[in-house]
Amino acid sequence: MSYNKIALVTGASGGLGKEMAIKLAEKGIDVVITYKTRETEALETVEFIKQMGQNAAAIHLDMSLFKSLDDFVTKFKNTLQDEFKSEGFDFFINNAGMGTTVPFEDVTEEIFNEFMDVHFRSVFFLTQKTLPLIRTGGRIINISSSTTGYCVPGYVVYASFKGAVEVFTKYLAFELGKKGITANAVAPGPVETDFNNAAIKNNPERKKYLAALSPLNRVGQVDDIGGVIAFLCSEESKWINGQTIKVNGGLG
Repeated sequence: MSYNKIALVTGASGGLGKEMAIKLAEKGIDVVITYKTRETEALETVEFIKQMGQNAAAIHLDMSLFKSLDDFVTKFKNTLQDEFKSEGFDFFINNAGMGTTVPFEDVTEEIFNEFMDVHFRSVFFLTQKTLPLIRTGGRIINISSSTTGYCVPGYVVYASFKGAVEVFTKYLAFELGKKGITANAVAPGPVETDFNNAAIKNNPERKKYLAALSPLNRVGQVDDIGGVIAFLCSEESKWINGQTIKVNGGLG
């Protein structure tokens, strides 16, 4: 039976997630995106993808509210059935995230728990809860960070949980191979987006410093990452599994 393949991209109202969704649509993949607060931007992204000729929808999701995951999964199932005429989907991109620059000595339990919920616990269990909907031959892509390989001041909590995501990805690949599902992580380097209060975009000196560390003498742009996600959802990448792929221009 022929059907359009469908991707779920969390945190895709702007920045990296939006670019991922658009690149997937360019490959003929329908897309469901999630947003936390930026509903208007999410709906604009949906409309843009529809104008490209692909189906798209947006659903609210707050990864910091762990108990809301079941409600989200119910809405996602209904969206697949009602708007995509489908009982399943093919590609799950765990992209939603948050950023705060906090030195180790200033990390509170509240900060720690919020990062844990957003960057690991909700990623872990949302993947588990949606797994029955992922079709054979599907792909799971978890967004990590190159800060797991080099240190950035104030990123101790963020990078620690991204490291956990990378280990989780290896185990997903090991355990889901029997279902024909692959799992990989993508670890971007510094990218000029609105993430962490636009820490790079709004700080020319920081941008210049990070660019100087790169062999390519620049920081990343959203289209440097989106195309990699689309590739990992293509037939050409079917033998890539259990990997963390650094997409950082050679930094670290």
